[in-house]
Amino acid sequence: MHSYLARQPVLNRDKATVGYELLFRDGPNNCFPDVGDEHATNRLLADNFFTSGAIEATSGKKAFVNFPYTSLIQRTPLMFPKKSFVIEILETCDPSDELLEAVIELNSKGYTLALDDFVPSAEWKRFLPYIHIIKFDIRTVPIAKARFFIRHHKDKTNKILFLAEKVETHDEFTEACEAGFDLFQGFFFSKPELLQRKTLTPYALTTLRLYKEITLSDVDFGTIESIIATDVSLSYKLLRHVNNLTYTRAKPISSFKQALVYLGEERLRRFVTFVATAHATEKKPQSLYSLSLQRAHFCERLSNLARTDIIGNQAFLTGLFSLLDSLLDQPIEEVITLLPLDKQVQQALVHQTGPLGLILKLITAYDKAQWEAVSLLSKQLQINESDVAELYLESLKWSSYFEHTATD
Repeated sequence: MHSYLARQPVLNRDKATVGYELLFRDGPNNCFPDVGDEHATNRLLADNFFTSGAIEATSGKKAFVNFPYTSLIQRTPLMFPKKSFVIEILETCDPSDELLEAVIELNSKGYTLALDDFVPSAEWKRFLPYIHIIKFDIRTVPIAKARFFIRHHKDKTNKILFLAEKVETHDEFTEACEAGFDLFQGFFFSKPELLQRKTLTPYALTTLRLYKEITLSDVDFGTIESIIATDVSLSYKLLRHVNNLTYTRAKPISSFKQALVYLGEERLRRFVTFVATAHATEKKPQSLYSLSLQRAHFCERLSNLARTDIIGNQAFLTGLFSLLDSLLDQPIEEVITLLPLDKQVQQALVHQTGPLGLILKLITAYDKAQWEAVSLLSKQLQINESDVAELYLESLKWSSYFEHTATD
């Protein structure tokens, strides 16, 4: 049986990832929320918290998990370590005396509780002393209205954190910050921070030069070595990372040339990809780095299943470069003209057309738990949905490793 799971990052005001909301689906023909809330929660917990899966799915950070009414009344969260997750009380819950008793007990035992998709009302007021996080869907409750509530409840005696959901642009992120929100959920971090043209930073130029070299059919080891040598931070990351990969060697690798020769051409391409991406995202949200690598692996693995003539390396680059505009704060149309990319890759990145474009659409839909779109695109690519779900979890595990190594 497959676990159908997507995740969405939760970031703080510094855009650092503090956790992930886990979004559940029960199989290829049963999209949540058609599945009962209780069943969805129980499956998610069983599939991801009775094993090491949750650690992989959240990269070791806290999981935000929806708990419906009955699960809370039955004290289901008590079966799991309190440090593992945040209990999200679904908006469909009845604010009854019975629920209040459960919330008070969970609070007293050290669990972190959040009100999901909160809409201010008198019925929930008595719950607030036991709540740690309040989540506002800014599509339902506008930021201006949420600001009024936050100002009346955010003081030294009340330690509630406020989370803005569905933040899709940096303007919304800035407005939410000014309104007093502490945490943010949405894909604003995966879009360019600045829409206007600006000069590429030294970091971005170094990264772009490395990307250009690894996309060539013949890798020039000397050119890559010279690029790396001009950047102290990148030099350190590369040597640190290659020695992590070769820790069994009696003598550490201490020169760039030695490291490049050891890796060989294909491994060098991947190696430079990992570390250059980490380098480019040094001043970006960690989620951007993780998502870039996850998409690269996910795209490559899906291309192996799709009944097309896609080359795996082209698919890998498509996934990786799908966030290149955000990495470099440049329009994607301009950035790709600086790289010798295959025409299919260019069309996928700019217009999301062609087989690679369909795969990229599928990946984006899965990231956002848009299950109907996932189902439709899987059919178009003639890929079994259970395989898509399995490869998604595999890509999380794969990218998590590099998130903990290449960024050290």
